[in-house]
Amino acid sequence: MSRAAVVAPSVDFEAIDRLESKLKMLVSVLDRARADSARTADELSRAKAEQARAAEENTRLRSELDAARARVSDAEGASTELTALRDERTQIRSRVNDMLKQIEALNL
Repeated sequence: MSRAAVVAPSVDFEAIDRLESKLKMLVSVLDRARADSARTADELSRAKAEQARAAEENTRLRSELDAARARVSDAEGASTELTALRDERTQIRSRVNDMLKQIEALNL
């Protein structure tokens, strides 16, 4: 057997270095994308929580508004009743004064 010369293929280290560099850049892009995705998820979670708080506040304010409207309605009803009672009191006073004048006119 003869000794065969082993010929090693030439390796282009420059191409391997460029590939390594591109892979590192790709890894950093993926890391940034993951970080951005996590940050976006956190912001979405906060926005949903804020929206839930706003909805609860809105519900509470609607309830307070309804209660205030009911009190205004009650107050308007009381005002109308009070006006009717004052008119009735004025009529009674007038009738009492008329009766007193009639009694005084009798000279008893």
